[in-house]
Amino acid sequence: MNSEKHDPRTYSAEIVDGYDRAGNRSMLRAVGFEDEDFAKPIIGIASTWSMITPCNMHIDELAREAGKGVDAADGKSIIFGTITVSDGIAMGTSGMRYSLVSREVIADSIETVAGGEGFDGVVAIGGCDKNMPACMMALARMNRPGIFVYGGTILPGIYKDKAMDIVSVFEAVGQRASNKIDDDELKQIESCSVPGAGACGGMYTANTMASAIEALGMSLPDSSARTAVSKEKRIECVEAGKAVMNLANKGICPRDIMTREAFENAITVVIALGGSTNAVLHMLAIAHAADVPLNIDDFTRIGKNVPVLADLKPSGKYNMVHLVRIGGLRPLMKTLLDHGLLHGDCLTATGKTLRENLENVAPYPEDQDVIYPFDKPLKPDSHLRILYGNLAPDGAVAKVSGKEGLSFTGRAITFDSEENARGAILDGTVQAGHVVVIHYEGPKGGPGMREMLAPTSSLMGRGLGGEVALITDGRFSGGSHGFVVGHITPEAFVGGPIAIVKDGDTITIDAVANELNLHLSEEELKERLAAWKPRPPSSRRGVLAKYAKLVNSASLGAVTDAGL
Repeated sequence: MNSEKHDPRTYSAEIVDGYDRAGNRSMLRAVGFEDEDFAKPIIGIASTWSMITPCNMHIDELAREAGKGVDAADGKSIIFGTITVSDGIAMGTSGMRYSLVSREVIADSIETVAGGEGFDGVVAIGGCDKNMPACMMALARMNRPGIFVYGGTILPGIYKDKAMDIVSVFEAVGQRASNKIDDDELKQIESCSVPGAGACGGMYTANTMASAIEALGMSLPDSSARTAVSKEKRIECVEAGKAVMNLANKGICPRDIMTREAFENAITVVIALGGSTNAVLHMLAIAHAADVPLNIDDFTRIGKNVPVLADLKPSGKYNMVHLVRIGGLRPLMKTLLDHGLLHGDCLTATGKTLRENLENVAPYPEDQDVIYPFDKPLKPDSHLRILYGNLAPDGAVAKVSGKEGLSFTGRAITFDSEENARGAILDGTVQAGHVVVIHYEGPKGGPGMREMLAPTSSLMGRGLGGEVALITDGRFSGGSHGFVVGHITPEAFVGGPIAIVKDGDTITIDAVANELNLHLSEEELKERLAAWKPRPPSSRRGVLAKYAKLVNSASLGAVTDAGL
């Protein structure tokens, strides 16, 4: 944070000040600037609006509300757009290869526009899995006054008096494959589970990252726990516009907020909520952009002392909207702070510390069971497990709620793609006792590190969630649950041990010792690795080829600008 008086027009002055900038001003007049606007800080509103996905279909309205807040606080707002890719629509197809790639494209595009147009600050509004960390990466890179607004969670669909969401549909496909339901019932579930605007309703990746970003201090209090269609969400956007002007006037920039301690706060909250494995990948990437040292072992270190308290989907029974109704995230954060698990002195986007933001927060109602008491947790320590072993020398990420047990030993059944694995699950080839191994789906090998929601949901739908494990160098949707291990590094494409697993090999997953091992002698393991031959890249042109060339390991965040 700048101690001297800060000029909130640090960047826009270069664009619009002086007689020699008449051409620049002329262009801006065409998009609505008046004489007085050239003397105001220019704030970019990064909108991820599109009609591609319900997660983002309402964000154009939210962007306009944020612009109103900037303008009311004596700034000049400019709304600009970027892309999004819908994981829910791309899931289980070759299109999913573009999902994680889109995180880098979105971050690059926001950085490009903000830098190219001389914005003095940015309000970034995201609503789907990859555009949220992408917004944060861009804010961290640019380090200009900035704030993130979450587009909000979806309301649940209702089927037979039961709350439904997109994961319900994927699991219903597995039920249909095993004839537990018929085509008509599948269509009914498909038709009612996603009722409108907002991000997927459980503690999946979007709600996990929204909560992490709030705990990080980069969004306003309660941003993570408002529904997309609520009046409160629109009001928040106006307040975010005002807040970024306050940050600009005070010279508070993202890296003043995104400190090492703030990342530890975010990790703590993700664990307490039982959040998505994708948080590991994304937090590493955001920390890299902010130049904050963070590694996968920090999740283990912090997780030893943090209990899982939230009974939220996919492992639990409640949706995010139920957490909204009992008071949102802040009472949980206050509990964690009171027990010494959060750093209360971290600066936040309000201009106040985390402790100050939580000072007058009331506890949850006594009659709720969405968030468990601190001394009676669902799980006494983290559900996110960083595993090492001869199958994962550089680490892997597992999500173990405890409901599926703490260890699994089984026989490998191997697949070179998600599609082949899912087909074998649905047609009954995969049986109880198998460890499904999906390799060549890593960041370079996919390329793009697809999520494996379709196979894991098919396992759950067929009733094999507790009897079959699944491991991959790809990753998982926040909606995946069961005995699953992803982010295995090194990945198969670069010759990691997962590449040489054969059908029938014995594999053990141990979430107590945090190990992932292939039962081979060291000699045989070396012989197989020596005999391994690399595959040619599957993409030689375009964005996938560029991504595969530049991306680093999942254990480092799968970023494309490391070591440049």
